Amino acid sequence: MASLAQWVAGARPRTLPNAVAPVIAGTGAAAWLHGAVWWKAVLALAVSICLIVGVNYANDYSDGIRGTDDERAGPLRLVGSKLAAPGSVLTAAVISLVLAAIAGLTLSLLSAPWLIAVGAAGIAAAWGYTGGSRPYGYAGFGEVAVFVFFGLVAVLGTQYTQALRIDLVGVTLAVATGALSSAVLVANNLRDIPTDAVTGKITLAVRIGDARTRMLYQGLLVLAGALTLVLMMATPWCAVGLIAVPAAVRAAGPVRRGQGGRELIPVLRDTGLTMLVWSIAVATALTLGA
Repeated sequence: MASLAQWVAGARPRTLPNAVAPVIAGTGAAAWLHGAVWWKAVLALAVSICLIVGVNYANDYSDGIRGTDDERAGPLRLVGSKLAAPGSVLTAAVISLVLAAIAGLTLSLLSAPWLIAVGAAGIAAAWGYTGGSRPYGYAGFGEVAVFVFFGLVAVLGTQYTQALRIDLVGVTLAVATGALSSAVLVANNLRDIPTDAVTGKITLAVRIGDARTRMLYQGLLVLAGALTLVLMMATPWCAVGLIAVPAAVRAAGPVRRGQGGRELIPVLRDTGLTMLVWSIAVATALTLGA
C-alpha cells in the first residue's frame, strides 16, 4: 500500500510548472488587454493542475500495466514499482480528470460555452497520451500534444476566458510557453530513450535519436528566449523575462554535455523552474506595462 508521500510523488509534482506557468502567462496576457479576472484565473489554474495530475496518474497506470515502467531511470512510478494496485491509480486519474472537467465546465459556462468542446478535447488528449489501444504518446506525438494543450490552448484559453478576446501578445506567449512545456517532455523522453526503445514506446526522442533530441531541446529554449525579445515590442518591460536565462542555461548543461539516465533528472526540474520564473516575470511586465 502506497503512503501519502508516495501518492504525491506519483503525481509528479515537478511537472506542476507545466500547469501553473500557462495560466500565469495567460492572465498576464489578459491584463495586457485590461481584462484580468482573478477568480477566473483560479478556475483556470484548477483545470490545469487537475488535468496534469490526471495525465500523470493515467500515464503511470497505462505504462505500468504495459510493463514499460519496469526499468525506469526517472521518478517514482506507483504501478511499475508495485506500490499501488493499477485499479487504484486508474481511479486517481479518473477523479483528477473529473475535477478538471467540473472546473472547466464552470469556467466555460461563465465565459464562452463553446469552450466546453475545447475542454473535452483536452481531457480526451490527456487519456489518449498513453491510454487506450493506440496511445499517441507511443507514436511520437506527445510533444505536439503538450505544445497544443499546455501551450496554445492553456495560455489563449486563460486569456480569452478573462478578456473575452485574444491578441498577438497572447499568441506569442502561448507559443513560447508551449515551447518550454514541450522542452520538459523532450528532456524526459531523452532520458528514457534506452528503456523506451526496448519496450516499444516509440516516442519522438526514440524516432529522431539522441543527438537530434538534444538539439531539439536546446532549440525550444532558444525559441522561448527569442519570443521574449519579440514581446519587448509590446512593452520594454518584457525584458525582465530574460531573468530566466541563467536557469535555462543550467537546465541545458547536462543536455549539451551528453549526459544521460539519472543525470538528466535535474534537467526536468530546471526547465520547469525556467518556465515558471519566465511566466511570472513576463506576466508582471505585461500587467505593469498595460
